[in-house]
Amino acid sequence: MNIDRMNYILNNDSKFDIFYDDRPVWVQELDSTNQKVKIGFVDNFEERDVFIKDLYEN
Repeated sequence: MNIDRMNYILNNDSKFDIFYDDRPVWVQELDSTNQKVKIGFVDNFEERDVFIKDLYEN
């Protein structure tokens, strides 16, 4: 994924299926300067900071 796509997703009211390491996530916070996002995993309460390029859509 890239920064333009991430901005589109975050500024849109539609639902998007986003994944990290084959696990569904939701994006909590965007750090466009460092090309990172804070994600939360849908299946538990774990949070992680990851690079935008490591996220993908289904």
